[in-house]
Amino acid sequence: MGASNPHPHCQIWATLHIPNEPLKELTTQRDYFARNGSCLLCDYLQAEKRIQERIVLENEHFTTLVPFWAVWPFEIMVLANRHVPTLPELSTSGIESLADIFKRLTTRYDNLFKIPFPYSMGFHQSPGNDGLHPQWHLHAHFYPPLLRSATVRKFMVGFEMLAAPQRDLTPENAAERLRSLSEVLFRGSR
Repeated sequence: MGASNPHPHCQIWATLHIPNEPLKELTTQRDYFARNGSCLLCDYLQAEKRIQERIVLENEHFTTLVPFWAVWPFEIMVLANRHVPTLPELSTSGIESLADIFKRLTTRYDNLFKIPFPYSMGFHQSPGNDGLHPQWHLHAHFYPPLLRSATVRKFMVGFEMLAAPQRDLTPENAAERLRSLSEVLFRGSR
């Protein structure tokens, strides 16, 4: 995404503590569960499905959407349609559905500006080191840096880094643009 020598790669991280971003999600999901007796992301997904404005793709097991709090222009959240906390708890058909939704989404990303589209993606699943987390819902985040074209990137600097990120387009507009794209790869893609 920002490397001087662009290349696809994957990293697996393991820590003795929960890093900042997943910890914020854990705290929020735990507080919501304590107040409401239900899963925050299950309830959020149902609300988004009723509205339909920010949903990009769906299949039997997963939904992709541009979250209303998106910071990156074409940020996507991939949510399991049923309450499942970790990747190993997916069924065989769930794993196949995940591969399908990723292929369809990344094809749309590539077609958006007719280039191999850069992004960072990561799964957030239930912490495994401190007991059960009934509130946790498996999801993934896609953070692509491209803003308005293949050559205009979003950089987080100044006020965005030190105070509050600024949105460059609405989540609804980003979802509509991604929804409207073909799932057939353009020439020159991956």
